[in-house]
Amino acid sequence: MDGNVALKTDNETIAIELEKVGFTKGEIDCALDWLEGLSRFKVSMETAPLFASPSLRHFIAEETEQLGTEGKGFLLYLEQLGILDPATREMVIDRVMALDSRAVDLGRVKWVVLMVLFSLPEKKLTLSLLQDMILSDAFDVLH
Repeated sequence: MDGNVALKTDNETIAIELEKVGFTKGEIDCALDWLEGLSRFKVSMETAPLFASPSLRHFIAEETEQLGTEGKGFLLYLEQLGILDPATREMVIDRVMALDSRAVDLGRVKWVVLMVLFSLPEKKLTLSLLQDMILSDAFDVLH
């Protein structure tokens, strides 16, 4: 989560290392596919027209089921804080929908948001804000 870390390892090396620490080939393949989907979505967002800022997002039934009330509320809260914009919100929703489970708890939604922001160098400041918020919550740190 440090913005100065450069991750330039190929998928084969990553897979070997993950197998060494106990992950199955299926789990590794799913994780690498998920990350590849994030990269593809980023590229498609670069060529897509910009989202209008004062937009209202309606969720389809599958998204509502997968995100849950807490997840949707969390995304709205992050938009209100300026941590997510409409484009990054869509990336988060896309990656949550790509997870295997039907209902994703709030903790997983938070990690997906972190992964999306981490993949966008221009979002370094918002990533830092979210990291502080999530990690202080995870460790019950009072400020």
